[in-house]
Amino acid sequence: MYLIVGLGNPGQQYAHTRHNAGFDALEVLARRLNVSICRKKDDALIGECFIAGQKTLLVMPQTYMNLSGHAVSALLHYFRIPMENLLVIYDDIDLPPGHIRIRKNGSAGTHNGMRSIVEQLGSDQFPRIRIGVGDRPAGADLAAWVLGHSADPEERQLMDEAFQQAALAVECFVREGVEAAMRTYNTKKQKKPKEQTKERDAGDSVPSQGVGQSPATPASADGTRCAADGATPDQTQNEGANS
Repeated sequence: MYLIVGLGNPGQQYAHTRHNAGFDALEVLARRLNVSICRKKDDALIGECFIAGQKTLLVMPQTYMNLSGHAVSALLHYFRIPMENLLVIYDDIDLPPGHIRIRKNGSAGTHNGMRSIVEQLGSDQFPRIRIGVGDRPAGADLAAWVLGHSADPEERQLMDEAFQQAALAVECFVREGVEAAMRTYNTKKQKKPKEQTKERDAGDSVPSQGVGQSPATPASADGTRCAADGATPDQTQNEGANS
Protein backbone atom coordinates (compact mmCIF):
# COMPACT_ATOMS: atom_id res chain seq x y z
CA MET A 1 0.00 0.00 0.00
CA TYR A 2 1.13 3.56 -0.74
CA LEU A 3 0.40 6.84 1.05
CA ILE A 4 0.51 9.92 -1.18
CA VAL A 5 0.26 13.14 0.84
CA GLY A 6 -0.32 16.62 -0.55
CA LEU A 7 0.42 19.42 1.93
CA GLY A 8 -1.68 22.55 2.28
CA ASN A 9 -3.97 24.52 4.54
CA PRO A 10 -7.70 23.67 4.66
CA GLY A 11 -10.29 26.37 4.06
CA GLN A 12 -11.47 28.33 1.05
CA GLN A 13 -9.27 31.33 1.92
CA TYR A 14 -6.16 29.20 1.31
CA ALA A 15 -7.38 27.39 -1.81
CA HIS A 16 -4.90 27.56 -4.70
CA THR A 17 -2.38 29.67 -2.81
CA ARG A 18 1.32 28.99 -3.39
CA HIS A 19 1.51 27.11 -0.08
CA ASN A 20 -1.27 24.76 -1.23
CA ALA A 21 0.68 23.42 -4.20
CA GLY A 22 0.56 19.95 -2.63
CA PHE A 23 -3.23 20.02 -2.45
CA ASP A 24 -3.48 21.25 -6.05
CA ALA A 25 -1.19 18.53 -7.40
CA LEU A 26 -3.12 15.85 -5.50
CA GLU A 27 -6.41 17.13 -6.89
CA VAL A 28 -5.02 16.80 -10.42
CA LEU A 29 -3.97 13.22 -9.65
CA ALA A 30 -7.40 12.45 -8.18
CA ARG A 31 -9.11 13.69 -11.34
CA ARG A 32 -6.79 11.54 -13.48
CA LEU A 33 -7.71 8.49 -11.40
CA ASN A 34 -11.39 9.42 -11.02
CA VAL A 35 -11.09 9.44 -7.23
CA SER A 36 -12.85 11.63 -4.68
CA ILE A 37 -10.76 12.75 -1.70
CA CYS A 38 -13.60 13.14 0.75
CA ARG A 39 -13.45 10.42 3.41
CA LYS A 40 -12.49 11.76 6.84
CA LYS A 41 -9.88 9.76 8.75
CA ASP A 42 -7.46 10.87 11.49
CA ASP A 43 -7.57 14.63 10.81
CA ALA A 44 -7.25 14.11 7.07
CA LEU A 45 -9.35 13.69 3.95
CA ILE A 46 -8.45 10.55 2.03
CA GLY A 47 -9.35 8.89 -1.24
CA GLU A 48 -8.68 5.24 -2.07
CA CYS A 49 -7.60 4.00 -5.48
CA PHE A 50 -5.31 1.58 -7.27
CA ILE A 51 -2.23 2.56 -9.28
CA ALA A 52 -0.59 -0.22 -11.27
CA GLY A 53 -2.46 -2.73 -9.10
CA GLN A 54 -1.19 -1.19 -5.86
CA LYS A 55 -3.70 0.11 -3.33
CA THR A 56 -2.98 3.81 -2.84
CA LEU A 57 -4.32 6.39 -0.44
CA LEU A 58 -4.43 10.04 -1.51
CA VAL A 59 -4.26 12.21 1.61
CA MET A 60 -4.91 15.89 2.39
CA PRO A 61 -4.18 16.67 6.07
CA GLN A 62 -6.78 18.99 7.59
CA THR A 63 -4.70 20.08 10.58
CA TYR A 64 -3.19 23.21 9.00
CA MET A 65 0.33 23.04 7.71
CA ASN A 66 2.20 23.25 11.02
CA LEU A 67 0.57 20.06 12.35
CA SER A 68 0.58 17.95 9.17
CA GLY A 69 2.74 15.29 10.82
CA HIS A 70 -0.01 14.27 13.24
CA ALA A 71 -2.34 13.20 10.43
CA VAL A 72 0.43 11.58 8.35
CA SER A 73 1.87 9.62 11.28
CA ALA A 74 -1.55 8.35 12.38
CA LEU A 75 -2.40 7.08 8.90
CA LEU A 76 1.02 5.55 8.29
CA HIS A 77 0.81 3.55 11.50
CA TYR A 78 -2.87 2.64 11.20
CA PHE A 79 -2.44 1.13 7.74
CA ARG A 80 1.06 -0.20 8.55
CA ILE A 81 2.57 1.39 5.47
CA PRO A 82 6.37 1.24 5.19
CA MET A 83 8.06 4.63 5.15
CA GLU A 84 9.53 4.08 1.69
CA ASN A 85 5.93 3.92 0.39
CA LEU A 86 5.15 7.38 1.75
CA LEU A 87 5.40 10.25 -0.75
CA VAL A 88 4.87 13.89 0.28
CA ILE A 89 4.16 16.70 -2.19
CA TYR A 90 4.75 20.29 -1.12
CA ASP A 91 5.74 23.80 -2.22
CA ASP A 92 9.30 25.08 -2.38
CA ILE A 93 10.29 28.74 -2.61
CA ASP A 94 13.87 27.79 -3.47
CA LEU A 95 12.80 26.39 -6.85
CA PRO A 96 11.58 28.55 -9.75
CA PRO A 97 7.83 28.48 -10.38
CA GLY A 98 6.80 25.26 -12.06
CA HIS A 99 10.02 23.36 -11.43
CA ILE A 100 9.84 19.90 -9.86
CA ARG A 101 12.44 18.20 -7.69
CA ILE A 102 11.95 14.60 -6.50
CA ARG A 103 14.20 13.18 -3.80
CA LYS A 104 14.41 9.83 -2.00
CA ASN A 105 14.92 11.47 1.40
CA GLY A 106 16.45 14.50 3.06
CA SER A 107 16.01 17.08 5.77
CA ALA A 108 12.85 19.15 6.15
CA GLY A 109 14.64 22.47 5.94
CA THR A 110 12.35 25.08 7.47
CA HIS A 111 9.15 24.06 5.69
CA ASN A 112 6.76 23.80 8.60
CA GLY A 113 4.66 20.99 7.19
CA MET A 114 7.69 18.84 6.46
CA ARG A 115 9.21 19.68 9.84
CA SER A 116 6.04 18.41 11.50
CA ILE A 117 6.09 15.16 9.50
CA VAL A 118 9.76 14.48 10.21
CA GLU A 119 9.25 15.23 13.90
CA GLN A 120 6.24 12.93 14.22
CA LEU A 121 7.82 10.09 12.24
CA GLY A 122 11.23 10.49 13.85
CA SER A 123 12.83 10.15 10.42
CA ASP A 124 13.36 12.00 7.15
CA GLN A 125 13.94 8.82 5.16
CA PHE A 126 10.94 9.02 2.86
CA PRO A 127 10.45 10.30 -0.73
CA ARG A 128 9.08 13.72 -1.56
CA ILE A 129 8.12 15.90 -4.54
CA ARG A 130 8.93 19.59 -4.22
CA ILE A 131 7.06 21.98 -6.49
CA GLY A 132 8.71 25.33 -7.08
CA VAL A 133 6.68 28.46 -6.34
CA GLY A 134 9.55 30.96 -6.54
CA ASP A 135 10.95 33.22 -3.87
CA ARG A 136 9.24 36.41 -2.72
CA PRO A 137 10.28 39.79 -4.13
CA ALA A 138 12.93 41.64 -2.15
CA GLY A 139 11.48 43.12 1.02
CA ALA A 140 8.20 41.21 0.75
CA ASP A 141 6.77 39.28 3.70
CA LEU A 142 7.35 35.56 3.32
CA ALA A 143 4.09 34.41 4.94
CA ALA A 144 2.10 36.80 2.77
CA TRP A 145 3.91 35.48 -0.31
CA VAL A 146 3.32 31.75 0.26
CA LEU A 147 -0.24 32.33 1.48
CA GLY A 148 -1.00 34.53 -1.51
CA HIS A 149 -2.27 33.85 -5.01
CA SER A 150 -0.35 34.50 -8.20
CA ALA A 151 -1.85 37.16 -10.46
CA ASP A 152 0.61 36.39 -13.26
CA PRO A 153 -1.04 34.30 -16.03
CA GLU A 154 2.33 32.93 -17.15
CA GLU A 155 3.18 31.80 -13.61
CA ARG A 156 -0.24 30.21 -13.25
CA GLN A 157 0.31 28.26 -16.46
CA LEU A 158 3.71 27.08 -15.23
CA MET A 159 2.13 25.93 -11.97
CA ASP A 160 -0.72 24.12 -13.72
CA GLU A 161 1.81 22.27 -15.86
CA ALA A 162 3.83 21.41 -12.74
CA PHE A 163 0.75 19.93 -11.07
CA GLN A 164 0.18 17.74 -14.11
CA GLN A 165 3.80 16.60 -14.10
CA ALA A 166 3.71 15.95 -10.36
CA ALA A 167 0.61 13.78 -10.81
CA LEU A 168 2.35 11.77 -13.51
CA ALA A 169 5.43 11.48 -11.28
CA VAL A 170 3.32 9.96 -8.51
CA GLU A 171 2.03 7.28 -10.86
CA CYS A 172 5.58 6.59 -12.04
CA PHE A 173 6.76 6.38 -8.42
CA VAL A 174 4.19 3.72 -7.56
CA ARG A 175 4.70 1.80 -10.80
CA GLU A 176 8.49 2.08 -11.22
CA GLY A 177 9.94 3.43 -7.99
CA VAL A 178 11.46 6.72 -6.93
CA GLU A 179 14.58 6.42 -9.10
CA ALA A 180 12.50 6.20 -12.28
CA ALA A 181 10.38 9.15 -11.18
CA MET A 182 13.51 11.20 -10.50
CA ARG A 183 15.02 10.39 -13.89
CA THR A 184 11.85 11.18 -15.78
CA TYR A 185 10.30 14.13 -13.96
CA ASN A 186 12.98 16.16 -12.21
CA THR A 187 13.19 19.50 -14.01
CA LYS A 188 16.48 19.68 -15.84
CA LYS A 189 18.78 22.49 -14.77
CA GLN A 190 19.37 25.18 -17.35
CA LYS A 191 22.98 25.57 -18.46
CA LYS A 192 24.64 28.83 -17.48
CA PRO A 193 25.49 31.21 -20.35
CA LYS A 194 29.22 30.71 -19.67
CA GLU A 195 28.87 26.93 -20.09
CA GLN A 196 26.95 27.40 -23.33
CA THR A 197 29.67 29.72 -24.63
CA LYS A 198 32.34 27.11 -23.88
CA GLU A 199 30.36 24.51 -25.81
CA ARG A 200 30.09 26.83 -28.81
CA ASP A 201 33.83 27.56 -28.65
CA ALA A 202 34.58 23.83 -28.56
CA GLY A 203 32.39 23.37 -31.61
CA ASP A 204 34.48 25.85 -33.59
CA SER A 205 37.15 23.16 -34.04
CA VAL A 206 34.66 20.89 -35.83
CA PRO A 207 34.59 21.28 -39.62
CA SER A 208 31.63 23.40 -40.64
CA GLN A 209 28.91 21.97 -42.84
CA GLY A 210 29.22 22.53 -46.52
CA VAL A 211 26.68 24.25 -48.73
CA GLY A 212 23.59 22.15 -49.17
CA GLN A 213 24.22 20.00 -46.11
CA SER A 214 21.41 19.78 -43.59
CA PRO A 215 22.18 20.25 -39.91
CA ALA A 216 21.82 17.18 -37.74
CA THR A 217 18.44 16.92 -36.06
CA PRO A 218 18.81 16.83 -32.26
CA ALA A 219 17.30 13.88 -30.49
CA SER A 220 14.07 14.82 -28.74
CA ALA A 221 13.58 14.20 -25.02
CA ASP A 222 10.11 13.02 -24.03
CA GLY A 223 9.66 14.09 -20.43
CA THR A 224 5.97 13.22 -20.29
CA ARG A 225 6.16 9.44 -20.15
CA CYS A 226 7.30 6.90 -17.63
CA ALA A 227 10.30 4.68 -18.24
CA ALA A 228 8.34 1.43 -17.88
CA ASP A 229 5.91 1.82 -20.76
CA GLY A 230 7.69 4.49 -22.75
CA ALA A 231 4.93 6.70 -21.53
CA THR A 232 5.22 9.19 -19.37
CA PRO A 233 14.86 21.78 0.30
CA ASP A 234 14.35 21.20 1.30
CA GLN A 235 12.46 24.36 1.82
CA THR A 236 14.01 27.20 3.73
CA GLN A 237 11.03 29.30 4.67
CA ASN A 238 9.78 30.60 7.96
CA GLU A 239 6.02 30.85 7.84
CA GLY A 240 3.11 32.37 9.70
CA ALA A 241 0.85 30.57 12.16
CA ASN A 242 -1.23 28.88 9.45
CA SER A 243 1.68 28.27 7.09
